[in-house]
Amino acid sequence: MSSPLPDRPSRSSSALVVDPALFDPAAVAPDTRAVNAAIVKALGAVPDRWVFPMAMLRKLRLEGKGPFPLSPESPYAEVIEIDGPHGPVPLRILTPPEPARGVYLHIHGGGWCLGSARENDGLNHRFVERTGFAVVSVDYRLAPEVPYPAAPDDCEAAALWLLREGPARFGTDRFAIGGESAGANLSVATLLRLRDRHDLTPFRAANLNAGCYDLGLTPSARQWGDEPLVLNTRDINVFVGHYLREGGDIAIPDISPLHADLRGLPPALFTIGTRDALLDDTLFMAPRWLAAGNPAELAVYPGGCHVFIGFPGSLADQALARTHAFISAC
Repeated sequence: MSSPLPDRPSRSSSALVVDPALFDPAAVAPDTRAVNAAIVKALGAVPDRWVFPMAMLRKLRLEGKGPFPLSPESPYAEVIEIDGPHGPVPLRILTPPEPARGVYLHIHGGGWCLGSARENDGLNHRFVERTGFAVVSVDYRLAPEVPYPAAPDDCEAAALWLLREGPARFGTDRFAIGGESAGANLSVATLLRLRDRHDLTPFRAANLNAGCYDLGLTPSARQWGDEPLVLNTRDINVFVGHYLREGGDIAIPDISPLHADLRGLPPALFTIGTRDALLDDTLFMAPRWLAAGNPAELAVYPGGCHVFIGFPGSLADQALARTHAFISAC
């Protein structure tokens, strides 16, 4: 296994402290309450979306006809294809106008079934502007049409491409990785595959936002119920069922990285809102990361819904500022 790069800044592995006051309803800012109420209203007005094929839902989202607006296309974006084990893998690359300070390998969310690199242009453009990093966002194969293990296979291929081609293409070997929800799951799976299959530990930081780390469902996911605040218990079960349509042991690390040997992984920032069905996934994973000897930071935001960084408001601004600072320091 490769040793840490000598010029990596040190990060303290101090204890993770969770302030109980963060979970007090009184800690939720008025604009956060308003955002959550608007989400519940919007999704509550939608008929049962799971009666429609995933392909139709994806098409509507890319046409801006989903429940939430589609961000403008980034002028920094270009799309290339690389070879993967199941065929070509599209990569959406956002390159800053100035020489890149690093490269962020981004893996989008969407329950392994929805989402795309294009739909993340708003967040990724902002990431480029605030950090000076280039962003390489992976359009991995989606379930149920192409179930596990296609998604982590594609992400592994993208990471290996970045290691081979990144220094020449971007002028740097300063790499970070991360994603949201299913993308955080796939980010950790990619780190584990690089370590265990290729004896590589090349990433200096992991940005893990609202990840799903146990597909057997943690207590918060099981107990959430039907409230349509972005993600509910039924949604999670639908996504897992599609992703594992052809089978897969939910306890293996490649599927549920909460169960992995986490030693030798990079410093990680775990971001989560207190009003997220996947709250426990992060509250369980961050201490395991730390206990394995890796630096870890835990950022818990009062009232934040699932992947709240994708919605307007002061909470998203705070979380994104911390994320950008974390990656900039790697």
